[in-house]
Amino acid sequence: MISEADARAKILEAVRPLPPRKMSILSASRTDSSRGEEALDHFAAEDYFARLPLPMFDNSAMDGYAVIASDCKKGARLRVISEQPAGVDRKLRVSNGKTVRIFTGAPMPAGADAVVMQEDVTRTGDEIVINGDVEVDEFVRKRGCDLGEGQKILGKGDRIVATKLALLASQGFAQVSVGGEVRAAIISTGNELAKLGEKIQPGQIYDSNSVLLQSLLKRSGAVAASAENCNDDSDSLRAAMQRAAENEILIVSGGVSVGEHDLVQKTLRDLGATIDIWRVAIKPGKPFLFGQLGRCVVFGLPGNPVSAFVTFLQLVRPAILKMMGATDVDLPKIPAKLTVDLTNDGDRAHYLRGKLENGNFAPIGRQESHALFGLSQSNALLRVGTGESFKAGETVLVQIWE
Repeated sequence: MISEADARAKILEAVRPLPPRKMSILSASRTDSSRGEEALDHFAAEDYFARLPLPMFDNSAMDGYAVIASDCKKGARLRVISEQPAGVDRKLRVSNGKTVRIFTGAPMPAGADAVVMQEDVTRTGDEIVINGDVEVDEFVRKRGCDLGEGQKILGKGDRIVATKLALLASQGFAQVSVGGEVRAAIISTGNELAKLGEKIQPGQIYDSNSVLLQSLLKRSGAVAASAENCNDDSDSLRAAMQRAAENEILIVSGGVSVGEHDLVQKTLRDLGATIDIWRVAIKPGKPFLFGQLGRCVVFGLPGNPVSAFVTFLQLVRPAILKMMGATDVDLPKIPAKLTVDLTNDGDRAHYLRGKLENGNFAPIGRQESHALFGLSQSNALLRVGTGESFKAGETVLVQIWE
């Protein structure tokens, strides 16, 4: 049994980012109604830099009048000579004693150095009266004040969120290079498993782990390529593993312990797989396996749902994100005030499931590896290390996964 930190380091050392691919920043172009893949929530495979300044030209921040600030003492009168809406620059010019009606986002006329809001003037016909002093650059968005040419706008390994897509679009990028697609196969093992929709027999349980793992894969950005149920039978398990090994990742749920019916490790070895990790000092989730079957990375997770959940988040998810090209593979952490005293007297780090609400964290439900209902009510994890204690009211860092 190795430590959680050593297991994670060994896994991340073993996996490599997949070859990049080009993706559109949009799901469909304006001229093509067919939907294509878009880069949202993928990871940039290279750095991107601004081609254009933002704004690209001096423009008005308000609807009002483009003026020369020194003309605009309270009570001053200016003649309106033209109008500049947002859009094509009409190449207008303002001189002393004159003004141009202007609208938000419109290019500033030559000679003007400020905008007076329409609410701050009184207009009569083609003349306005200034109701207050105006400062130079007032309500003017200067060229490049938000973004300069050559400035980095997206770093390699960054997650491409909606606002990053908007920034890329502002620079004219129609496509972006992102990390490779991770396809994963799931095998749920056990004679006790019944498929959803089937009539359940005495002693059977429905296969919830397959649903859980497919959802977690999707949340991680991977593709759940297949999901199979296998009885505790070497031949059927071997055939399923051979099919699954065509993917980048194989996740086996159950059958990784040391009982007579736990056949996963032996079957993998018979197929020529290398087993690099067997059992990790983590609670729940000690019977964890990591290895490689050809080019396929193999994770063996415990059959209990909470154990599968915790080991996926702590050991599988980081590997998936690295393969997709991410630089930050950790779950987000949020400070929270603990509502109860907690102590871990065991020999493994314990991940407690709980509710993060209004800045407070409280363990929820039965803290046992089979307790799916309690897990379903939780939204955060608290890691309590071996021999570690926390007092109620203490601030702790909790992990969130949604």
